[in-house]
Amino acid sequence: MNNLKILLCIPAVLLVADFAIAQTWTVTRAPMNLWYSVASSADGNKLVAVIGGPSWTGQIYTSTNGGLDWNSKTAPVLHWTSVASSADGSRLATVADPGSIYTSTDSGATWSTNNVPANSWRSMASSADGLKLAAVFFSNRIYLSADGGTTWTSNTTPVADLHSVACSADGSNLVAGNNVGRIIISTNSGATWTQSNFTLSGDVISLASSANGAKLTAVTPATGIYISTNGGNTWALCNLPSNIISWSSAASSADGIRLVAVSGKNGIYSSMNSGMTWVSNSAPASVWQAVASSADGSKLVAVAWNGGIWISQTTPTPQLNIVPANPDLKFSWVVPSTNFALQQSSDLGSWTDVTNTPVLNLTNLQNEITLSPTNRSGFYRLKTP
Repeated sequence: MNNLKILLCIPAVLLVADFAIAQTWTVTRAPMNLWYSVASSADGNKLVAVIGGPSWTGQIYTSTNGGLDWNSKTAPVLHWTSVASSADGSRLATVADPGSIYTSTDSGATWSTNNVPANSWRSMASSADGLKLAAVFFSNRIYLSADGGTTWTSNTTPVADLHSVACSADGSNLVAGNNVGRIIISTNSGATWTQSNFTLSGDVISLASSANGAKLTAVTPATGIYISTNGGNTWALCNLPSNIISWSSAASSADGIRLVAVSGKNGIYSSMNSGMTWVSNSAPASVWQAVASSADGSKLVAVAWNGGIWISQTTPTPQLNIVPANPDLKFSWVVPSTNFALQQSSDLGSWTDVTNTPVLNLTNLQNEITLSPTNRSGFYRLKTP
């Protein structure tokens, strides 16, 4: 192992420049309706969207092909306000205002609720495995589940009128915001909470988190988009035009580099550098309500109030990582929205697929393969099949 030479062969197309790139959006075959919230699996293929509006109109729709087709699910007809998904899209959780918390373990085919009081629920967050859940309503209490919604506990937090919540992939790092810009954070799955010394300007209507919980994005309707790189301890306001208002939602890639945000009056904006710069997307004028992202940030889905569901797809550029795991080597890459295969070569002339099946690491949303090298040197790359 001491003399082994391993080279990662990364094609030029995998190099990502540090500037924002506009996305192209297309409408799906979903019906026009009062769409309120949307969530995505890690690969962007399984999607779930909920309808808000009056209590007699709310419905739940899912897609298994990246948003091309949508099907309504048998669920209570409520004013759904937020929905969350596990990394594989099998476990879903949603809340209603007024109403309760509902969960599904079969990608939305059936739904159940447990002993949770009826409230004006505003936001739901899920860990990558779908077992750790967090839900908030306009109070100083946050409801938590460690078993996918079978049982719930509630904890008191330092601030009242909570409006939004997000969590890391493993569910240990949580962040929540209220209607006057106060942020609270937890590093122990919600057991205890501390208030950030930084107060945002306005209602924290939406929060998004990177897989490790370090990079956070907060949305305030009138002021704009805030970014934190230290788990919510400090925040910076993004450089966006001050005349853009009615911000409603943001989503983040697993690494926190690719961001997307929607405005109810000014369209859709994206960033390729953790919020340093943003560009406007070619999206139609609509009352954009919510947006979700695949783990690699290449598959996006946005829903509009009294409108439709739109999707955007760009070519993913996964980075292949390698770390020693004596005497083996561990290869990893963020779950891609397009299939990539790990290949190896001894001479850069002929390549063969590595037949080991990748294992999804639910703590960082990365595919992982461990190999035992047989030669003194080797080359590895990711390639679309």
